[in-house]
Amino acid sequence: MGRDVLTVILAGGKGTRLEPLTRDRAKPAVPFGGIYRIIDFTLSNCINSGLRRVLVLTQYKARSLDRHIRQGWNFLSTELGESIEVLPPQQRIDENWYKGTADAIYQNIYSLEKENPTYTVILAGDHIYKMDYGAMIRSHKERNADLTIGCIPIPLADTRHFGIMEADEDLRVTGFLEKPMTAKPMPGDPERCLGSMGIYVFSTRLMFELLCEDAASPDSEHDFGKNIIPNMIQSQRVFAHRFKDRNDKPQEPYWRDVGTLDAYYQANMDLVDVNPVLNLYDEEWPIRTLQIQTPPPKFVFSGDGPPGVARRGEALDSMVANGSIISGGHVQRCIISPRVRVNSYAFVDSSILFEGVDVGRHCRIQRAIIDKDVKIPANTTIGYDLEWDRKRGFTISEGGVVVIAKSERPETFLGEGRH
Repeated sequence: MGRDVLTVILAGGKGTRLEPLTRDRAKPAVPFGGIYRIIDFTLSNCINSGLRRVLVLTQYKARSLDRHIRQGWNFLSTELGESIEVLPPQQRIDENWYKGTADAIYQNIYSLEKENPTYTVILAGDHIYKMDYGAMIRSHKERNADLTIGCIPIPLADTRHFGIMEADEDLRVTGFLEKPMTAKPMPGDPERCLGSMGIYVFSTRLMFELLCEDAASPDSEHDFGKNIIPNMIQSQRVFAHRFKDRNDKPQEPYWRDVGTLDAYYQANMDLVDVNPVLNLYDEEWPIRTLQIQTPPPKFVFSGDGPPGVARRGEALDSMVANGSIISGGHVQRCIISPRVRVNSYAFVDSSILFEGVDVGRHCRIQRAIIDKDVKIPANTTIGYDLEWDRKRGFTISEGGVVVIAKSERPETFLGEGRH
């Protein structure tokens, strides 16, 4: 892509439905897949698509996100006009926090104007997918569009979670409703409709005009889906662009909004399938991240006997990051982040362990997400008795996944509760 395109990533969401994982970090900074952060997928899509002028708009609990981008995404050449720049709220125009997606762009309009782009790509920093944005930008130019919206077919039962579009046979958008309870199906597909991915390509000058008009409206919620887009459809050229997955799998395109604990857990568990739909091993479309300096993973002790009884260090159907030691424990269908230690006779099943977790001897853990640097005492059981887990103050998702926050102390696991 040329110098006429600027990319803006909205990365300021609170992520309340992901608590306690978002108590101390922004949603895009939540770890994913062992070594990544959620925002790495959007940033990698940008780099792989040739988009190298990127502004990341942050807001809540942005320290770890800012540090991750500064340390892991600093390889672009500013001399060539390339950069990934983090922009905290400037309050240059308004003293309030961002009131909506459109207001977030409006409050940074000065920074965008300095870049002087012909086209502006607006992305969310909290979705898991692989997409070539270049194809969408080319479509926008070829159609002489004012706005192009990335879209994906979704089940009719999920309309309340998406902006829903109606489009003609040329994919020109004729209707847009933000999170309706019901919607019309797509022509020829009675079970699905077109859902917005929150990915937009705007012709910049018109976008500025619309944002200024919206900011002056006291009745607006200052949101693209609720206000800007519906008002554009009658008078502007608005088109849909069907998402084409960069994965090499024949299944449905893989795009996940990991906004709930269960969605986040399942997206991670997708990775340990024998043939995962989301291919992280695709050298033609690499997912980049900050790589910490740690030794290779290590598996020690090889005693005979069944899992959980024998002192045997092993991991089956799992992803194990560098710096981890499976020391006489058994791990299956797990995501193991860097510097994790699973000690002798422990049994960990279908779980996600964040960086620095230490699992004590004889522990039994299943269907759990354990946050960074948590030390689990020996003989602890997690995920087998949800009522007991709930009494100890742990978060239990709707799907029965136990989530252990960073703040948990060893005495909490023994049943004394939260203090």
